[in-house]
Amino acid sequence: MGYNHGKAERKWQIWKEKEEKLMRENGVDEEIIAEIRAYDRIEFNSDRRFYVHSNEMAEYIENTAGKEQDIEVITVLDLLNEIESRNLYYELLALDQSVLQILLLKIQGYSTREIAQLTQLSEDAVYQRMHRLKKKLQPFKDQRG
Repeated sequence: MGYNHGKAERKWQIWKEKEEKLMRENGVDEEIIAEIRAYDRIEFNSDRRFYVHSNEMAEYIENTAGKEQDIEVITVLDLLNEIESRNLYYELLALDQSVLQILLLKIQGYSTREIAQLTQLSEDAVYQRMHRLKKKLQPFKDQRG
C-alpha cells in the first residue's frame, strides 16, 4: 500500500489544531506556538520523504524479486549445483548417496515418515542420518552467522 500524502497531511493538520488549541488554553505565547508548528512541519516533511522513499524501494524490491526465477531442486545433482560454497559442496559430495537423497527430500518438504517410506529405511535410520548430517554441517552454519 502506497503512502497517501493528502491523508497524512489532513491527520497532521487535525493533530496540530488540537495541540495548538490546548497550548492556547494553557497560556502558551503565540511565538512559541509558531516555532513549534514550524519545527513539527519540518519533521512532517522529513517523515513524508522517508515514507515516499521507503514505498518506492519496497515497490522496486517487489518488482525485482518477482522477476527472479526460483530454481526448483528436483534431483541430488540439482541440489549440488545450487551450492555456492566450495567447501560445503565438497563436504556434500563426499556424503553417501542415501544421505543426499534424505537431504533433498527434507528440502522438498517431506516428513520423516514419508522419507522413510520413500527410501525404504526405518524412521530411526532417517533421524540418525539427519542428526549426523547436521553435526557434520554445523561448522558451515556457524560461518554463515
